[in-house]
Amino acid sequence: MNLELAAIIGVILVVAATTMAPRIGVASPLLLIALGFGLSMLPWVDSFVVNPEWILAGVLPPLLYSAAAGTPVMEFRRDFRLISAFSVVLVVVTAVAIGLVTVWVVPGMPLGLGIALGAIVSPTDAVATSIVGKAGVSARLVTVLEGESMLNDASALVLLRSAVAAVGVTVSLWQVAGSFVWAVVAAGAIGWVVGKLNLLVRYWVRNVPAGVALSLVVPFIAYLPAEHLGASGLVAAVAAGLVTGYGAPERIGAEERLAEAAVWHTVELLLESAVFLLVGLELPALVASLTDDGRYLLHPLALAALVGGLALLIRTGFVAFAVWSLARRNRVVRPAHERLRQLHHQLADGQVPNPRPSVRKPRSALRRLRASTAATPEARLSRWQQLVGRRIADLDYLASEQFGWRDGFVLVWAGMRGAVTIAAAQTLPEGTAHRPLIVLTATAVAVGTLVVQGLTLEPLARRLGAISEDSGPDPQLWQGLQGDLDEAAAQAVHPDERSAGAFTEARARLVESATGSDSIDWPALQSISTPAARARFREVRLAAITAQRLKLIELRALGTYPSAMLDDALAQLDAQQISIELRQQYD
Repeated sequence: MNLELAAIIGVILVVAATTMAPRIGVASPLLLIALGFGLSMLPWVDSFVVNPEWILAGVLPPLLYSAAAGTPVMEFRRDFRLISAFSVVLVVVTAVAIGLVTVWVVPGMPLGLGIALGAIVSPTDAVATSIVGKAGVSARLVTVLEGESMLNDASALVLLRSAVAAVGVTVSLWQVAGSFVWAVVAAGAIGWVVGKLNLLVRYWVRNVPAGVALSLVVPFIAYLPAEHLGASGLVAAVAAGLVTGYGAPERIGAEERLAEAAVWHTVELLLESAVFLLVGLELPALVASLTDDGRYLLHPLALAALVGGLALLIRTGFVAFAVWSLARRNRVVRPAHERLRQLHHQLADGQVPNPRPSVRKPRSALRRLRASTAATPEARLSRWQQLVGRRIADLDYLASEQFGWRDGFVLVWAGMRGAVTIAAAQTLPEGTAHRPLIVLTATAVAVGTLVVQGLTLEPLARRLGAISEDSGPDPQLWQGLQGDLDEAAAQAVHPDERSAGAFTEARARLVESATGSDSIDWPALQSISTPAARARFREVRLAAITAQRLKLIELRALGTYPSAMLDDALAQLDAQQISIELRQQYD
């Protein structure tokens, strides 16, 4: 089968699976694996094994970049400690434990290769967690799982390289630790620089197709130099995505962001689906190439069951400790929350506290406060209000979105493996001892977790009552947000614009609608006879929208409203701006 025909058939299968999966109650990734396996059984389909570099260097950077760009940074920051523990500590503990057990049950396997197998099967897969997002669990749970899957690839791949290099030679723990720190820190710095440069360039590139085209290469611009310097290209792509996603509302226009989102959703669909389709398509080829007559097949399946069960057991213990620690932490911070409330009331009365507060603050925040002592009292008061309000919002979020034992069960069962595990296994050098056993074991673990856990995750979450029944945003919170936005819009319009002498009655009503959150009365706008008056109205409304968008960015930094609600409000503002700009072309 030639490449062009294979691509056409692949896209058709992706569309078919995406359309049919919700109707038959099966997650589309699992359906794609089955379709790929069935396609490989056809006589005219040649057997093949995917080059792992295609996945590690060609598929994962844009997928992780896109996931990071869409991640709610506020919630990511709040749970960064937990995400880091899952991404580093859990990966290391799982890899070492699996390595020790594998050496014990497989005669003659070096410890380095045992730990390499553990590193291969330890990271959860960013693509596989798409199943979790569609299961209807809490938003905080999805954020933690997505954050874990975005960052644990670096831990696993660095550990894999170190373990393979340690076979036959001596590698110290400090060398492994140094490699890991360099891989993460250097990659984070590169990704931050690339993200900032992307925002700077996109601010000046106003051509929509050109801007979207540029966004498609940003993850590779971050990935390639990081890999060249021995850092983690995947972490660099994630960092670039986080920086870009956070700064996009302020630096990139509404039309550009809307077009870019549509393109990236399509890219995500094709790449995610292609990964699972290829997993099913290459299964027979993997078995055929790694087993001559079936004598090898029973060993990797048994080892996969042992390794997968051990990884699940370790994850269970880790999640149980994390849930207990979070509950204990919430009880401990209650007194601090009360002190913050008292401090908030003092600030509301205009009292500026001492720069050395009794409430625990991050050192960076204290340094900024001490540096602001030379500023005006109004500036110090505003800074204190921002810091205290942000901390109160963080504690309120953590208290309202607590993890219970039901969420813990879902968090354990959602730790599926996928394309990263399969690709990482195939990066083992040819001629490595026990390579066929390791590759087929890793493949069996990935496919097994996707099938078993993927098929049962949503029923389990529903049975446990962990499915979120949220019917929509809180009406009171939404009304409060709209009030804040209306106030920002009203302040953006010059008082003369609202004076009775400046506008007729119809125009005055339109200015009021231009500074509010209601939809614009376009028929009334047409009653304004002169094009100049209509142009002036558009200027007023666009100025109001700009002020409202800046207010949303300010509220996002404070964290007083959920990210999903802020995203909805931003989407409405973007839609109104695009509508005004389109109508302007025909006036």
